[in-house]
Amino acid sequence: MFVSRLTGGLLVALTVFCSAAIAAEWNTNSKGVVLDGHDVVAYRTADRAVQGSSAFQSRYEGGIFEFANAENKALFDAEPSRYAPKYNGYCAFAMGAKNAKVPANADTFKLYNGELLVFFNDLHDGQKFNTKIPWNANEQALFEKAEANWRVQAR
Repeated sequence: MFVSRLTGGLLVALTVFCSAAIAAEWNTNSKGVVLDGHDVVAYRTADRAVQGSSAFQSRYEGGIFEFANAENKALFDAEPSRYAPKYNGYCAFAMGAKNAKVPANADTFKLYNGELLVFFNDLHDGQKFNTKIPWNANEQALFEKAEANWRVQAR
């Protein structure tokens, strides 16, 4: 009986640990910086992708974020969940259409329902493929599916 309780408790602990590990897995570059160091605050304040600097870094849920200036870093630090990219910086279209974590391009983005979405925009099977285009064509359904898929991945 004690062994089964211990095993059950261990399974619960591992499940919680694994869920946290998945949730903290970010789309990063080789240096571990989210979205290749692009300033996630600038998507809202400048409406464009702006390269951040290692001089202005913050950590959030296991991810390293870089900012173009101290003001943007301060905005992020005050409310990181507002600025962090949805799906931990993975392609929103891939999450919705395929339940897959596909690295996104920091310069292909949009704000949807107040949240930052990023998209894959590169060669796929030898063809240029910007996933923001099919996303826009079926946005509501893909968003709902992406949300459901992300919840499953975070378990």
